[in-house]
Amino acid sequence: MAFTVAGAAAAVSVPLSPNPTEPGPPTDPVYGLAGGCYTLTSDVSPGFVTRDGDGFRTGADVDSASRFRMQAAQLGRFLFFGADTAMLAGESGRVFASPQATPAADWALTFTDGAYTATAVTTGKQLSVGRSDGRLTITDPGADPEAGRFRLAAADGCADFPEAEVNATGMPVGATADGEVRGFIDAHVHMNANEFIGGSIRCGEPYSPLGVAVALQDCEDHKPDGLPALLENVLSHGNPFESHDTTMWPSFADVPSYDSMTHEQTYYRWVERAWRGGLRIFTNLLVSNRVLCELYPLRSNPCDEMETVRIEARQAHEIQDYVDAQYGGPGRGWFRIVSSPQQAREVAASGKLAVTLGMEISEPFGCGLSGGVPQCTEQDIDAGLDELYAMGVRQVILTHKFDNAFGGVRFDEGLTGTAVNIGNFLGTGEFWKAEQCTGVATDNPIGNVGDNVVELAKSLPPGVTLPVYPEGDVCNARDLSPLGEHAIRAMMQRGMIVDIDHMGVKTADSALRILEEAKYSGVVSSHGWTDASNYPRIYKLGGFVASYAGPSENFVKEWRDARQGRDDDYYFGYGYGADTNGFGSQPAPHKDGTRGVEYPYTTFDGGTVMNQQRAGTRVFDFNTDGLAQYGMIPDWIEDMRVYAGDDGAQFMDDMSRGAEAYLQMWERVAK
Repeated sequence: MAFTVAGAAAAVSVPLSPNPTEPGPPTDPVYGLAGGCYTLTSDVSPGFVTRDGDGFRTGADVDSASRFRMQAAQLGRFLFFGADTAMLAGESGRVFASPQATPAADWALTFTDGAYTATAVTTGKQLSVGRSDGRLTITDPGADPEAGRFRLAAADGCADFPEAEVNATGMPVGATADGEVRGFIDAHVHMNANEFIGGSIRCGEPYSPLGVAVALQDCEDHKPDGLPALLENVLSHGNPFESHDTTMWPSFADVPSYDSMTHEQTYYRWVERAWRGGLRIFTNLLVSNRVLCELYPLRSNPCDEMETVRIEARQAHEIQDYVDAQYGGPGRGWFRIVSSPQQAREVAASGKLAVTLGMEISEPFGCGLSGGVPQCTEQDIDAGLDELYAMGVRQVILTHKFDNAFGGVRFDEGLTGTAVNIGNFLGTGEFWKAEQCTGVATDNPIGNVGDNVVELAKSLPPGVTLPVYPEGDVCNARDLSPLGEHAIRAMMQRGMIVDIDHMGVKTADSALRILEEAKYSGVVSSHGWTDASNYPRIYKLGGFVASYAGPSENFVKEWRDARQGRDDDYYFGYGYGADTNGFGSQPAPHKDGTRGVEYPYTTFDGGTVMNQQRAGTRVFDFNTDGLAQYGMIPDWIEDMRVYAGDDGAQFMDDMSRGAEAYLQMWERVAK
């Protein structure tokens, strides 16, 4: 499809630039189309393009011409969104008006010799005009080049493409006058978890080239009333017979919700609202679990954990490109993936969101256990770390949920602990081995056999029974292995950040001893999954601590404790690990009905006014919904500021220093 460039710039409608020092609306002839409103004409057939039944033709006057909103589907790709909300689509040899966004409506545009061509992404066919009847059609590329030449003219009267609102007004402030980054850090979140555990276990996606109506749909196996959603019902509600409204966009009657474990909560516009509300560093952990993948009946991705990491890393970059596309071209968006503290500082200081990559899987580099025998070598570890480093991953959790070749895991407790212990057996051939703790640190209380685990035990092989553990404080008997020690030293050699969360007490203690001997600052507890007695050791090393994003009263207490335990030799700031999308419940509203958040409110830096977030017909209110989706992170932080009372100002100061504290830790070890 070919358009003249004349008039294009005037039609561009791009969201507010994240940085007021950047140039104005983009003028690139392809990327600059994003958000613009246009009419189309053809070089070989007179008149404007207009609807003709279920298709399109040329021959209309300007008043009757179709108006198209050029909705960016990805860099260089667009949906032609009509004023009647139908989209121009091409498939099976014809062009038609599609009432829904489908892959057939996704067109790649190129600009050569003053003209555009449009190619259907799914088929590679070219949009053309029939010379005899003026109807739009699709042809093989090059079959009739002149018939694929169109022109566009700036217009008005276009419909707005449906999208979740951000409801934040103003300009993010990234740094103080002396260059200190100010803003929040999420040290543990899973934006790409829609691809984990086989890729079919989560409902919804963080983005779709086809827009929000496609991205935020419930799983087909949850329909019609949520009753078939066994995993969702057990994980989220502890009741296999729970139900929910499965509509999602546009009503979101029941999901997402703070206690739903399988519905998408990090849609990119919700992350955008968190960024506008003060978030400056977003540590996106690539995540999966082979055993759960093999147990779950539905999957679209392989169960190999490292392959899942690769898939999720690619999607993270696709999201960056998609955000860039909405803002008019490469590098223009607010979502910036970084791989060094220097890059992160530059991005955050400019007011954008620095996205760092991490990894949290149970068998890194294939380093599982089978009957106590490691399934990897030192060479596998070195090659795996090199691959991660090249991928941009800088923060790594070495043990997660199940014991592996590196060491013992920190237990889950209660019924969840029993389920995870069964997974440990299925993955390694052994149940957790527990012993009485010998120091102040303890692992979580381990789940024991009871009437409520009968159904879970049915997944075990015949003749295998769950072990009975001693009452009281117990610790995982498995210590850091020689391969685990090698992995930590290899991470230090590469300037990577060791995340000790999910390590059992003995494994974490041995890991910290290695880091202490080396005086290595690159250590974090990213979401409160280590014993609190380890925090002073982390602070003394110059490491970083983030608490799990739980109820306001819990988090504020943990912040106060951390403030008392900080090491004054290092810059202090505090962070959170939301674990969003990671099978972790999010902060609930206050049980007593307290309204801690009064809308609108102003962000800590005074740069942005935050109103209630809207998506479709749903208006979210933290006071009644809790943290139903990631865009409400600023609301949760505002709730904690109020809850902290006289300490509210100090709380916000420490939280807004979190990004700088993490950066300084990273700068001390980066290679």
